Amino acid sequence: MNDYNYILKQIYQDIQPLLGKGRVADYIPALANADRNKFAMAVRLLDGTQFSIGNIDETFSIQSVSKVLSLTTVIAENDEFLSTRCGKEPSGTPFNSLVQLEYESGIPRNPFINAGALVTSDQMYTNLNNPKKDFLRFVRDLSGNRELEYNEKIARSEFKAGFRNAALINLMKDFNNIENCIDGVLDTYYHQCSIEMNCANLCDTFSFLANYGVNPINNKKVISRSVAKRINAIMLTCGTYDAVGDVAYRIGLPAKSGVGGGIIAIVPGLLTVSVWSPGLDEKGNSLAGIKALELFTTYADNSIF
Repeated sequence: MNDYNYILKQIYQDIQPLLGKGRVADYIPALANADRNKFAMAVRLLDGTQFSIGNIDETFSIQSVSKVLSLTTVIAENDEFLSTRCGKEPSGTPFNSLVQLEYESGIPRNPFINAGALVTSDQMYTNLNNPKKDFLRFVRDLSGNRELEYNEKIARSEFKAGFRNAALINLMKDFNNIENCIDGVLDTYYHQCSIEMNCANLCDTFSFLANYGVNPINNKKVISRSVAKRINAIMLTCGTYDAVGDVAYRIGLPAKSGVGGGIIAIVPGLLTVSVWSPGLDEKGNSLAGIKALELFTTYADNSIF
């Protein structure tokens, strides 16, 4: 068995030159002052054993990492969603691009670019009686942490500054691919992105994907094994914006990143590993976080390839 304490200590030492570098997601005003020197990393084995290093108690908004969770609620109810309202192919364009959406008649390439996540939130808005309350309950159940909350300040900040997302959703509404009130869907979307966790919470929340659809915390089935396989596949091919090829090459795990600096990665049948550092590279992924995960799969020898 790997000595994960030793591995995390080695990674923490190796990534020090990257801390303080990159840019924060300052286009979201509430994230503009994030400290690029912060770093945390956690590992959770399926038996519940946990390892961590760095600023592990610090919480951060998970941002686009939440798109995996909203997708889970949707395709658990409707496995045709990714064949009708949204695709499952890498986009090859920035996560907030309008161009591709226009050419493809309002059908987003995948559920992890912003347009796809907005369609997912729209479907979730249709499916759930109280989308914000029900989604938060779902995430709390996955994590085993009843204290998880939305950050209202961040949600409001994103709503006020989200002109590009407003353009995306209005364009899709024009193509008849948004069913509900635009402001209601945007509010749901921004709230899901604002959920705050630390790295240990993130590992706990996503453990069901490492355990083939069953939450190892309470042994409850969340989704089928087949759906878990599909979500992991989309994370591998679409989960890190338009850097998925590079991330697959360097890390070799299903992963989802967010512009808050968090990344979650899955080793099916074994563990979840999360990392957080707010300094982002040019693609919007955590600069130190991507390197840390590359080192993790190298030192632990547990890429899926």
